[in-house]
Amino acid sequence: MIRVRILVPVHKKYNMANVGEYIKESYIELTEKVTWPTWRELQSSAIVVLIATVIIALVVFGMDQLIGFLLRSFYSSLS
Repeated sequence: MIRVRILVPVHKKYNMANVGEYIKESYIELTEKVTWPTWRELQSSAIVVLIATVIIALVVFGMDQLIGFLLRSFYSSLS
């Protein structure tokens, strides 16, 4: 005989003290533990994202134009 034990999670009751502690710990983590990028790194990353966005937009535009051309050609051949 196989016994299966099902564990049901116990929900803690949260109060405002816990919320305040969470905010305090979040602030400490964001100010002391997180390594923020420099302004130069941020600019470089933004340029990479901008270039990638333009390339992807051009690829999608090209695919849209190609599919539109193929559909127009197909439908015009039917009539």
